[in-house]
Parts: sequence; structure tokens; C-alpha cells
Amino acid sequence: MKKLLFMLLFVTAATMTVACGGDDESTATAQPTPDPTPDPDPTPEPDPTPTEMSRYVGGDISMLTKYEEAGVVYKDKNGNAVQPLAFFKQEGLNAMRVRLFVDPSQDSDKGVCQDLDYVKALGKRIKGAGMAFMLDFHYSDTWADPAKQWTPNAWKTLNDAALAEKVYDYTKECLQQLKAAGAKPDFIQTGNEISYGMMWGTEGTNNNRCYTNSPAANWNRFMNLLKKAGQACREECPDAKIIIHSERAAQPNVLTDFFDRMKNNGIDYDIIGLSYYPAYHGNLATLETALTTLEGKNYGKNIMIVETGYSYAWALGGTTYDYTGTYPYTEEGQRKFTADLISKFKTHNSVKGLFWWWPEDNGNKNVTSSWWNAALYDHNTGKPYAAFYELKNFQ
Repeated sequence: MKKLLFMLLFVTAATMTVACGGDDESTATAQPTPDPTPDPDPTPEPDPTPTEMSRYVGGDISMLTKYEEAGVVYKDKNGNAVQPLAFFKQEGLNAMRVRLFVDPSQDSDKGVCQDLDYVKALGKRIKGAGMAFMLDFHYSDTWADPAKQWTPNAWKTLNDAALAEKVYDYTKECLQQLKAAGAKPDFIQTGNEISYGMMWGTEGTNNNRCYTNSPAANWNRFMNLLKKAGQACREECPDAKIIIHSERAAQPNVLTDFFDRMKNNGIDYDIIGLSYYPAYHGNLATLETALTTLEGKNYGKNIMIVETGYSYAWALGGTTYDYTGTYPYTEEGQRKFTADLISKFKTHNSVKGLFWWWPEDNGNKNVTSSWWNAALYDHNTGKPYAAFYELKNFQ
């Protein structure tokens, strides 16, 4: 379930467990030539309405810039060096996601590096490559996931009313700068895996968490933060689709309680975003239950799987569900899982998005502390695994 923090990505089981949630949260040769970055069309076509929305498929490529800076070379299946974004587009991917931290300098984790300047540059490249851009606000200086939703250090002294205004101002300023940089988002997540609220306060506090039995005041505070974030999105990017993101795919009762509260409190959003990792959530039947339950509630929202992944070799740290009887930890097992996942989604007209988590992980090169065992690139050859070529079948 994530945030599969990127730390989930890391090898320690404890980190991965926190990142992916439990019951209570949660080769190379030369530097490749940079992708072209033309300015976006000044008169883009209007976005489709939710009922008309096309399918979007891609991944969270928040570390791509770091791999390129380290000299990692991306290749096609024949071993030819490629420019990654142009190659992704060529192979049928049409959308990419990037996370944004408030002040990542507060965290020494190499995966926590996406400040606004970083995101502006990468977002512009995504748009320039002809793909949709999903912006993932973490509203934290570090990984935000169901077990970690810490308020940015610079905002910790603010009372609830002032914090809500800060969220509005920050969201608005970020979107203004992204637009000016040619990186206008098409999709905006106002928070990352926020099933239990966000911006709880200082690290370690139990205050402000939003469980099903939490005080109404906690939920009211959370709803006000979401409303202010959404207001800024509507004002600056009225055509963008707002995503509310939960990772409770394995707990339909928690999932529906959460989205019932969104509806009853008048939260303005367009898409239900879900995380689904078999290692932490269970089999495809579990996902089917989550999807049919959400559809049965008639929320009137499309659904996107904004995070997913499956290992090609070893179990992910903190794994709680062994699916190897059906999908072995091999390249073919990963491919078959991806194909079956897509087949599942195609039985649900409401599912409009599929985003693989950290597909661009392509060898260490000192970019991170470890490897992500569910990447879509062979760390030894720089070539994509077979699952990469399955993704286009979602469209």
C-alpha cells in the first residue's frame, strides 16, 4: 500500500512496512541526450469530462532526473540507447506522476529531493514529451503515507486556521510557478495516501489523526485543509482533475467510510486515487472487491490506480502477502501480473488510470540507498522488463 514511501522502496523491512501500510496506516556508457522541452500548446484542448475521460497509463518517475544526472543510460529491448521520456511515449505511455515535498532539504533520504524547482523542470519535460502530468502534493518535508503525515517544519507553529490558509497559499503559489514554467498539471493529488488525515503535527504525535473512530474535530480540521487545497487548485488550474488518494484497498469498510466523509463534507474533487500492491494488499480478488464496492456507492467519480508494482526477483521488504504461487518473482511473473491487472481494470469502466511506482529505477549509481525490487528496468542491462511493454495495453 505505500506511500510506498520511496523508503518503502528501501531494503529495510521496517521502513517498507511503514511505507506500505499495515492495518493502521497503512552499464551504462554516456549521459543520454536530454529530452526536448518545447513549450506546451498555448491553446490546449479542453480536458474531457469524467464520463468521457480517456485512460491514462504511466508511472511515478520522480527519480528520473537523478538517474540521468548520474549517467544512467536507458535502453530499449534491443539494447539501443533511448531518451526515456520520448521512449515512454513511443511505447504507449501517456501520463507521468511526480511527487512534490515542501522542503526536502529537511530529510537526508536521497529519494526525498523533489522541491518545486525540481518538479518544474521534470514537469515541463513530461508536458513537452506530449504526456499528461500528475502532480502529487505530499504537504510534508518527507514521505507522507498512512503512517507518516508530518507537518512541514516551517508550518508547525501555525494554528489550525493559519495552517489551512498556508495550505491554500502554498498550493496556489506552486501551481502559479508550474504554469509559468510550462508545467501545468493535468491531475493534482491534494495529499498522498491520506486515509488517516494529513499534517498531523510534529513527528511522533498522535494528534489530528483521522481514523474511523477519531473525534469529529480531527475530521473537521482535515476537511478544512482539503477544502483550502482544492480551492487553490480550482482557481489556478480549473481544467485539472483533483485526486483524493487512499491506500485502503484491502479494507473496503475503511475506504467507504473515508469517501462517504468526502461526500458528506462537500469535498470538491474528481477522481478517487488508490494504491494497490499485492505484497501489502492481497490478491486481485481483493482489488476487485474494492473497485466494486466503490462503484456500488455511486460516488460519481472515476478511479485511478496511482500506485502499483510487483517484484521481478525478490520479495519486497515488509511483504505481508505471498502471491508467488500465481505470479513468481521472475520477469515473466511480473509480466503476467501486469497483464492480468490490466485485464481486471478493463472490466471496470470507472478505472481510468494506471501508474506504476518508480518504474525508472535502473541501477543504483549512488542515486538511492538501495534498489526497488518492482522496477521495470533490468539493473544489469538497462533494458526494460517485459512488464513495461504490457502497460500500453491499458489504453
